[in-house]
Amino acid sequence: MVRQVIDPGHGDSIRSASGSEQGGSRIPGFSLRKGSIMRVPNRLRPTPATALSILALVVATGGTSYAAATIGTRDIENEAVTSVKVKDGTLRSVDVKDGSLRAADLGASVLPGEVRWALVAADGTIEQQSGGFSVTAAYPTLAEPNPLRANGNVYIDAGEDLTENGVLAVVALQNTVDQNGDAIMNGRAPGSDSNPEFSGEIAVSQCGLPGTACAPPGTGNTNHLVVSPRLSDGGPTDDTNRKRFYIFVTGG
Repeated sequence: MVRQVIDPGHGDSIRSASGSEQGGSRIPGFSLRKGSIMRVPNRLRPTPATALSILALVVATGGTSYAAATIGTRDIENEAVTSVKVKDGTLRSVDVKDGSLRAADLGASVLPGEVRWALVAADGTIEQQSGGFSVTAAYPTLAEPNPLRANGNVYIDAGEDLTENGVLAVVALQNTVDQNGDAIMNGRAPGSDSNPEFSGEIAVSQCGLPGTACAPPGTGNTNHLVVSPRLSDGGPTDDTNRKRFYIFVTGG
């Protein structure tokens, strides 16, 4: 049996030793006689270039995984990661910590615009509002030839151009006013349309649009909107049964 032993006295030399008395043993690639010494050929030694190639392969396959597993938030300086370093379309809601973003941190295209509102009383005055509204004309009587053509409407200046905005109006209940004199203001009077304090119809539009004509002076522009509260049967209201209502204007 042949044993291969590194001879410490000869660096990379190999000594062949055999437990038998035969004349020698053979190692693939070169031959040795019993007790002889031969140096390893240079072609079997790893070169510096080979060592560097192996190191580069290890880093390429495992280095990035190691970095991702070991780099934490404390290892990154504040403001070090900028917008250009983040690939478009890669961030999702799960990537953002809850409560970390405010409305001021987001662009106007991300969040819907502000919704403004006003509560208008039955007499056409503003009871409450978020701001910016004023009444230009409430149930006006105009000059001839048709003085009552705007008498069922309320004209409101929104304080801004409404061209890119949406508008909405809804009837508000008013259960402290007996509108039909039956002393029932809880909305439970029997009969059809017997509870005007809780019922009604309403229509709204921006002024200055092709399909809407606003008659009172100063209202025929896109800063104004017209609201027409009606009875449940569609008839116009009068001073005895005017409707209380809300208006809403969405952001543009």
